[in-house]
Amino acid sequence: MPKRKRSPHQSATVMDVAKQANVSAMTVSRVINGNPRVGEAMRERVLAAAKDLNYRPNLAGRLLRSSDIARIGVLYSNPSAAYLNQLMIGLLEESSLSSSQVTVEMCAGIRGQHAAMRRLLKASVDGVVLLPPLCDSVQAIRHLKDNGVSVVAFASEPPVDDVTSVRIDDYKAARAMMRHLFKLGHRRIALIKGEPTHTAATLRAQAYFDAMHEAGAEVPEGYVVDGKFTYRSGLTAATRLLQLPNRPTAIFCSNDDMAAAATAVAHGLNLDIPNDITITGFDDTP
Repeated sequence: MPKRKRSPHQSATVMDVAKQANVSAMTVSRVINGNPRVGEAMRERVLAAAKDLNYRPNLAGRLLRSSDIARIGVLYSNPSAAYLNQLMIGLLEESSLSSSQVTVEMCAGIRGQHAAMRRLLKASVDGVVLLPPLCDSVQAIRHLKDNGVSVVAFASEPPVDDVTSVRIDDYKAARAMMRHLFKLGHRRIALIKGEPTHTAATLRAQAYFDAMHEAGAEVPEGYVVDGKFTYRSGLTAATRLLQLPNRPTAIFCSNDDMAAAATAVAHGLNLDIPNDITITGFDDTP
């Protein structure tokens, strides 16, 4: 395989080195940090890739390893286990590369949220990652900022001043999903909405209504059902939809947990997917 060529102004990353050497980012980190458990052949391969890409270890990472450990808090109240799974894998992989420490606090409700933030502040965290739906909590963001803690809002909308935000365009993505369903020939499309306190759920629902209106498609009574981004709520919502006299030919589920539940309900009713019913999900979780 030909080696990658980089611009002289472009800095190589750990991921670049890992791809070049055909190893994991974790292996690159071990080699760079001089871990003795890495075999000599593997070490030489990684170092050769790093030299070829002119890779320079991140200065912040070296400082973290040589002095204080960065303490990162994660505030979590999302009911989707699959969603947390992927995020935690990414958090742990990245934290290991910079020798930082991750503390996860789960919470429910306002009281639980405040208690979790107190625990994180007591642990002297340097920054907090707010996962949905807490990423939209202005109160939580303000409290953490007032205590001198940096904040990263994951999947927030809209971005908040002085807060790093990581997000996608939920509205645009949902419109693309609806266009695909129309292209397949569907007009009787139902919607299972997501957690109402999460802005992303609102944007996905708005895209559904706008797309239906634009296509001149009717939204019959009972075609829009509330969900909570959980598998259980998906079961309840899909059961209602698939028992309607004018059953929809497609269901747009606001996340994959609810789509999996809708699929289970359809199979339980001996419906063939996609010949009898088309079911879509959102988030691309395992």
